[in-house]
Amino acid sequence: MKRVLLFVATNIAILAVITIVMRLFGFDHYLTENGLDYRALAVFSLLWGSVGSFISLAISKWVAKKSMGVQVIEQPRNADEQWLVDTVRRQAQEAGIGMPEVGVFQSPSPNAFATGMKKNDALVAVSTGLLQTMDRNEVEAVLGHEVAHVANGDMVTMALLQGVLNAFVIFFSRIIGYAIAAASRDSRGGGYTMGSFIGTLIAQIVLGFLAAIIINAFSRWREFHADEGGARLAGNQNMINALKALQRSSRTEKLEGEFAAFGISGGKATLAKLFSTHPPLEERIAALENAQYQRNGVIS
Repeated sequence: MKRVLLFVATNIAILAVITIVMRLFGFDHYLTENGLDYRALAVFSLLWGSVGSFISLAISKWVAKKSMGVQVIEQPRNADEQWLVDTVRRQAQEAGIGMPEVGVFQSPSPNAFATGMKKNDALVAVSTGLLQTMDRNEVEAVLGHEVAHVANGDMVTMALLQGVLNAFVIFFSRIIGYAIAAASRDSRGGGYTMGSFIGTLIAQIVLGFLAAIIINAFSRWREFHADEGGARLAGNQNMINALKALQRSSRTEKLEGEFAAFGISGGKATLAKLFSTHPPLEERIAALENAQYQRNGVIS
C-alpha cells in the first residue's frame, strides 16, 4: 500500500507545482489568448501529464527512503540481514532482474514494498514489525511478492497509466478554470486571473483523487499477479501463510495511515475499497488456494 500511496501523493503534488510554475511564468497563457485552443491544450496536457508521472517514478526510491526512514543494508551486520540480502538476491536471479537494494524501516505493523524506475535498479524494503511477527518462510514469500512486482514492471506500467490520467486531469481542470474565467464579468481585474487559477488548481486536485481511484483499481488487480509471483519464488503455501499472518495482524491492530482520519472500519468499508491499493486478504488467499487446487488436479 505504501508504495502506491507515496507514488500517487507525490504525483498530485508535482502536478500542483507544475500548474503553479506554469501560471507564474505565463507559459500556458497562449492556450487562451484567442479563446481556448483544445488541440493545443490536449498536446500540452499529454506532455506535462507524462512529465509529472515520470518525475514521480524517477524520485520514488528517494521519496520512499526519506519519508519512511528506510535503512539500506550496505553491509549485513548480522545473520538476519545477511539472510534478507541472500534471499532477495536468489529471488532476483530467478526472476531475471538485477539485484535490488534491500532495506529495513521501523514500523510495528508488518509491511513491505518495492519501488524504483527500473527493473535492475529497484528497492525492496520490509518493516521491523514484519520481521518480528513472521517466520522466515513467510518473510521469504513476502519478499518474493515484492520481487515479482519489480519483475512484472508494475511501477513503470503504473507510471504510464498515471501519465494518461494526468493528461485528462490537466485537460479538464483547465477547461474548468477557463469556464470560471469566462464567467467573470471583470476580465481585466486581478480577480479574473486569480479566480481561474484557483479554480484550475482545485479542479486538478479533485480530479487527481478521482484518477487515484483508477490507479488503485489497477494496483489491486496487479496484487494478484504479484501473489502468484511470490508463490512461484517461495512456494504457494508459504505465500498463503504469509497472507494469513497479515490477516491475523490486521484483526488486532487499530486502523493506521491515510484512512484513520476518515474513521473507516468494520462494515463501513465502501469508501476504503475505492481508495485501497490492495484487494481484501481473504480474496487473495482464496485465489492462491484455488490455484493450488488446480495444480493438484482437484479442479479441472
